[in-house]
Amino acid sequence: MTTRSDTPLVIDGKTYQSRLLVGTGKYKDLEETRLAIEASGAEIVTVAVRRTNIGQNPDEPNLLDVLPPDRYTILPNTAGCYTAKDAVRTCKLARELLDGHNLVKLEVLGDQKTLYPDVTETLAAAEELIKDGFKVMVYTTDDPLIAKRLEEMGCVAVMPLGAPIGSGLGIRNPYNIRLILENATVPILVDAGVGTASDATIAMEMGCHGVLMNTAIAAAQDPIRMARAMRLAVESGREAWLAGRMPRKLYASASSPIDGAFF
Repeated sequence: MTTRSDTPLVIDGKTYQSRLLVGTGKYKDLEETRLAIEASGAEIVTVAVRRTNIGQNPDEPNLLDVLPPDRYTILPNTAGCYTAKDAVRTCKLARELLDGHNLVKLEVLGDQKTLYPDVTETLAAAEELIKDGFKVMVYTTDDPLIAKRLEEMGCVAVMPLGAPIGSGLGIRNPYNIRLILENATVPILVDAGVGTASDATIAMEMGCHGVLMNTAIAAAQDPIRMARAMRLAVESGREAWLAGRMPRKLYASASSPIDGAFF
């Protein structure tokens, strides 16, 4: 019997205890944001630079006041970008605002209806950012060939979607994600589509290295309670993957077999 090794999650040379990464959008206010993210146990917090004030607007509330960079790894993202040019510009702005911070989440969207990744523009942006010294965690489709290409280009993590952003549909194509995992040498994190705790658990039971989510927590009726649920879901899914599930069988197998029983 092969025992799986509980290797840590390492991104850009830093080890993380939590495998749940969370976003900061769609909460009713900064206080709810703070409480939900604390409840999630997340250590990496992603921020939409084009939609959230992290210092570019001095007269407005600053997200970093409630989520300080000395406590969390701030992961600026390029949400809302539809071209490689805009995504690269946004990452450079984030690096200026965060004093040379190079770890970014790249996403280049194809259209406003589906928010599906534009793979061509994503590849172009990733190539330029990597050449400029950025450490790129990249949001992409669940195409195993594209995922491998992004890894080979030098992305530090590849994040295939489970379903369209904000849809809450769960993981629609687990087979492709399994293929991505089989061939990966960098962390693979499901990004987008998670709707509830069981979706996060499924991702982790498949062997994913982590899960990134925002809407599933922020749009819940009780975001703080859902954040706790997601933390536990990711932890239990990881434990189940490490344990190795029993094989599926067509017929019943008694929990208490009669072989060797006394009559």
